[in-house]
Amino acid sequence: MSIGTLLAIVHNEADAPKLLDFALPFAARHGSHLIGLHAEALPVVLATPMEGPYLTLADELETQAKERHQRLRDMFESRTKRESLSAEWRGFDSVSGDSAISGIDSARSSDLVLVVQNDPNGVTSSADVEALLFHSGRPVLFVPHAHSGKGEPFRKAIIAWNGSKEAARAAFDALPLLKEAGQVDILTIDAPENGGHNGSAIARTLARHGLDVTVIARHTDKQRSELDVLASALVESGADLLVMGAFGRSRLAEFVFGGMTRSVLQSMTVPTLMAR
Repeated sequence: MSIGTLLAIVHNEADAPKLLDFALPFAARHGSHLIGLHAEALPVVLATPMEGPYLTLADELETQAKERHQRLRDMFESRTKRESLSAEWRGFDSVSGDSAISGIDSARSSDLVLVVQNDPNGVTSSADVEALLFHSGRPVLFVPHAHSGKGEPFRKAIIAWNGSKEAARAAFDALPLLKEAGQVDILTIDAPENGGHNGSAIARTLARHGLDVTVIARHTDKQRSELDVLASALVESGADLLVMGAFGRSRLAEFVFGGMTRSVLQSMTVPTLMAR
């Protein structure tokens, strides 16, 4: 398995350098064709009987959007050319201006999608990464917003395993990255002592790929949620890559019951590959 085509979703100018710092060395060592994709919002023009302030504002916004788009394209193309990478740029205009939504079709013909986590503090513009994750059908590798690395090779991975189809898809979609790391921890939380859900079967399968695999069993209690257990396991293992399945519920259900997927999307500390 290889990552022949890597799609990088470019949110905005603030996150673009972080994304490219990660994406360029990643694409280089995996021999990937790198696609940079960005969308800008079409200005909304309100109907007026004659030219007036609304049309003037729309023209100004359109000019700003074109200039911003060109700066991002220039940054992408100059850096990929400097690194002699196989690359291309895809630009879109849409009502929402959401690069993640605009990238769904391109994602469906890519091996892997790369995107920077939305700013947890809401300072920079965000994208609907959940739509990208749940509707593209492809694995998505999230780079934490606070990540300061330069796309170095992974050293150790941890797989959050619960025996589900989503977890299985994530584990096998991540194989090129797991092989790069070499060391893999299979983390189970509140798993039964017997059966495939305890991580033993997937551990044996991954070991046949030449990986050094360890199964770690953890349990929740009144003081520690699944998210707390996962966070602790990441620190204890020293893993620099998290692999997990993505689970979706309705917005209302997420609000009432909480959601592991959304919680990780908001609080990730290491690059995280999710698959649906």
